[in-house]
Amino acid sequence: MRIAMIGAGYVGLVSGACFAEFGVDVAVVDVDPDKIEGLKAGRMPIYEPGLDNLVAENVRDGRLTFTTDLVAAVKGADAVFLAVGTPTRRGDGHADLSYVYAAAEQVARAAEGPLVLVTKSTVPVGTGREVQAIVRRARPDAPISVASNPEFLREGNAIGDFMRPDRVVIGVDDDHATTVLKRLYRPLYLIETPVLAVSLESAELIKYAANAFLAVKITFINEIADLCEKVGADVHDVARGMGLDGRIGRKFLHPGPGYGGSCFPKDTLALARTAQDAGSPIRLVETTIAVNDARKVQMAERILAALGPDPKGRRVGVLGVTFKPETDDMRDAPSLVILPALVAAGVDVRAYDPQPGHARQALPAAVDFAGTALAAAEGADAVVVLTEWNEFRALSPDRLKAAMKGDVVLDLRNVWDPAAMRAAGITYSSIGRP
Repeated sequence: MRIAMIGAGYVGLVSGACFAEFGVDVAVVDVDPDKIEGLKAGRMPIYEPGLDNLVAENVRDGRLTFTTDLVAAVKGADAVFLAVGTPTRRGDGHADLSYVYAAAEQVARAAEGPLVLVTKSTVPVGTGREVQAIVRRARPDAPISVASNPEFLREGNAIGDFMRPDRVVIGVDDDHATTVLKRLYRPLYLIETPVLAVSLESAELIKYAANAFLAVKITFINEIADLCEKVGADVHDVARGMGLDGRIGRKFLHPGPGYGGSCFPKDTLALARTAQDAGSPIRLVETTIAVNDARKVQMAERILAALGPDPKGRRVGVLGVTFKPETDDMRDAPSLVILPALVAAGVDVRAYDPQPGHARQALPAAVDFAGTALAAAEGADAVVVLTEWNEFRALSPDRLKAAMKGDVVLDLRNVWDPAAMRAAGITYSSIGRP
């Protein structure tokens, strides 16, 4: 089979490489010539564990190519996936679908034979029907089926999620689209992956509903952590007791400084706006958004309070600034709220992250970047953990204390053992623990 993937961003590049690993011939298309030339040379535009090797192997074997020529990529393709950006639209919180619609029209005009046009990007309910209308206007007689195939890829584990998914969701209207998509995902049948064929509207809503539910779960445990601090309970014991209930599950019950990333903030906001427009508001999601936004501000206030009545001129070492470990993604990371607040208060901020590429541009110029975790802690009055990279867990409390000027550590991800930190002479505080 042969497919084209429109968009060489996170979703398009990972999905294209993984389909190629399935044995499919994949052409990845992007309008950015520098990105395409970089990919041809083996340079990844994002950090994702294992992606560079997966891309290199499939390029070498001739199954994966990169191009700026959409027309050539579409010719002869059995399916074309739209994996372009759907950022939050300024002013109203809706997803900006202009890139999706423009790409759909381009594909329709370039199509020469039967084709399945698949929306891979996360899009609100109704997008598939509008894509159908665009295709009909552009090519009223072309045999083009429109389908939806939302992605469920976690940054830092995207390849594993694609190769061993919990489920594959396809939104389809006709037998041809169903047949093509099931053939593409046929390798997953060997591991008995459920393939859920539903309507376009259901497929679009499944992705938003799933992400919103996980965001609610994260926000819930964060508020439970706050309560634990007030009453002397341990949030990890509470989360474990909750997670052992099969109806709840243990995942996404880890307290922290608030969720961020490319999906949860954007998708919860888009779902809330869609529901409001439909006359069926989802108050739980609206509250989740507000509570999560407030939490990042509260974390900044907690750090400033730990520095004493006059934080100006104090030094803080920050460990981790990406929104989660094993990615260089800075989109809606808690650090984008917390670090500017510290800088505005006159705090001297020195940060370290194993993947700082995008962080240097996203954070205030006043934030200094260190080359190691201990270098970030050197001379610091306080050290703050914002992202739970594994290398921080292995950091010796004694070496950390020796590097610091002060003794305050605020562990906003609960990566360290409180007893070991206190034994090293550190004034230690974490989230939701006595």
